[in-house]
Amino acid sequence: MSRDQKLKEDYEKILEILAAKFGDGERLNVDAIIYLIGVQELGQGAREFKKDDKVNLMHIAICRLLEPFGYYEFDFFDADGWPHYKVLEELPPLKTGEQTVLIKEAIVLYFKAQELI
Repeated sequence: MSRDQKLKEDYEKILEILAAKFGDGERLNVDAIIYLIGVQELGQGAREFKKDDKVNLMHIAICRLLEPFGYYEFDFFDADGWPHYKVLEELPPLKTGEQTVLIKEAIVLYFKAQELI
């Protein structure tokens, strides 16, 4: 099986699991998955977040997702318990399709590490 096919299958499994658990059967888009990862990484449970907090949650998730690829590294938790990352390497310019593949690959790796799949 090709790497791309395995990625597609694994990502589909994740979509099915998350749809059942968080989407009332509806598939979540990439942004919703990133948001959920941010909430998970914050570790303060599900609650109402302000708009700025939602943006910060997505930033946390992106940093965490791209950490295994060497782009970010966890730095510290602030006084409110929010994780902060430092940039190790700037992301190269990527076309939209390349960005999508990278983030889906990162999501699959994340959920494998969480033993969801």
